[in-house]
Amino acid sequence: MFSYFKFLSNDIAIDLGTANTLIYVKGKGIIVNEPSIVALNRQTRKMVAIGHEAKEMLGRTPSDIEIIRPMKDGVIADFEVVEDMLREFIRKVHINRFTRPRMVISVPSSITEVEKRAVRDSAEHAGASEVLLIAEPMAAAIGVGLEIHQPIGSMVIDIGGGTTEIAVIALSGIVCETSVRIGGDEMSKVILQFFKRNYNMLIGEKSAEEIKFSLGSAVPLEEEITLPVKGRDLVAGVPKITEVSSVEIREALSEPINAIVDAVRQSLEKTPPELASDILDRGIILTGGGGLLRGLDERLREETNLPIHVAEDPLTCVVRGTGKVLDDIEFYSKVLMKSRR
Repeated sequence: MFSYFKFLSNDIAIDLGTANTLIYVKGKGIIVNEPSIVALNRQTRKMVAIGHEAKEMLGRTPSDIEIIRPMKDGVIADFEVVEDMLREFIRKVHINRFTRPRMVISVPSSITEVEKRAVRDSAEHAGASEVLLIAEPMAAAIGVGLEIHQPIGSMVIDIGGGTTEIAVIALSGIVCETSVRIGGDEMSKVILQFFKRNYNMLIGEKSAEEIKFSLGSAVPLEEEITLPVKGRDLVAGVPKITEVSSVEIREALSEPINAIVDAVRQSLEKTPPELASDILDRGIILTGGGGLLRGLDERLREETNLPIHVAEDPLTCVVRGTGKVLDDIEFYSKVLMKSRR
């Protein structure tokens, strides 16, 4: 009977992010890639929708439905909602309900012991038999294929929804790290504030995210572009449309981008000389959804005078690395932050 259940078991790797949750199932690959968003009934507190379906409801819900982002700055903000969200996502990957899979979960490198406990407890209540944690920049490094076990320095910048994690890795460990609670969500937030301040106009979270993707950049574009934006006039209280340019959005994004650049500089200042020379030769790897912002690699190249390489499919680097760890836990045992009772 024991061997039968072991055969049924599907161990899973999870990138539990502020913006998106990705799940890798051993032997099957990435099965879930959905927003970390939940729609709840305000009275019963029962889930109405999760993931893509809940995101479509943003800004369009009646008074009895509440949209919640249960992850904030890379850590759990609402314990019960994360537990329910994880349980539903795990059901989507068709894990047998009689088995308790082992889970490898990526977390920010700066996470506290209390925050680790919250992640572990949520995963166990969602059905995990054992929970192993791995730092996000380490998982990203493994995901892009860096030789983390070698005595060679590698630098990874992972820009997620809630945090930017910068780490120098060598000999299976993080030699030095810098973490700032700034990421894609902060960029969307400053765009919202920009419209309030400059146009007396209120736009939704979804619109701000679309503007970031369409007009956002870290350096001047060869051909600047404009986009009509719809929202509500804060003075007249009626719907309004206005034209906004990529120049204005770049100016709005300058504060979070400058904070990321400063964090990279701080991390380089802390890097031991021998590893710094390796980084000079190998360059810096840029991962995470924030790495897709146009011109960010060019801006970092200008600021650091170092080669900057944007990873292939930066959005999935962390979960791919977490999946590789899951597939060969014995080999990667040194990089895991083991989380057992």
